[in-house]
Amino acid sequence: MITYYNPLGSVSLTNDYFAGLVSEAAQHCYGVAAMASSSTSDSIKSLILGKNHPDKGVRVSQKDGKLCIELHIMVGYGLNIASIVESISHRVRNEVETATGLKVARVDVCVDDLIEY
Repeated sequence: MITYYNPLGSVSLTNDYFAGLVSEAAQHCYGVAAMASSSTSDSIKSLILGKNHPDKGVRVSQKDGKLCIELHIMVGYGLNIASIVESISHRVRNEVETATGLKVARVDVCVDDLIEY
C-alpha cells in the first residue's frame, strides 16, 4: 500500500490499484503480447485466479516519495524491442502520474519472452 499526504489528509492506494493501472497502460502499447509472470507467486496466482490477474508481471514500490515500477512483458517476435520498451516506459509514467499525482522515479521494463504471432 502506498500512502501520500496532502493538506486535507492522507490518501492510501493499494498495490492492486497500481498493478491494474500499470498493466492496462502497458497492454495498450504496440507490440505487447501479454504480461509475463515475474515470480513463482505470479505463476501460482495464474493457476488459481486465471490467466490474467491484475498484478501479473507488475511490481510497484515507493522510494523517497517516488514510485519505482517494474514490468515483465512478452513481446511479438520480429518487432523492435527498444522502441516498444521506450513506448511502454513513457505511457506508464504518464498514466500513473496523471491518475495519481505521484511522481514516478523509474520504470523498469523486462522483456521475458518473445511470442510469434
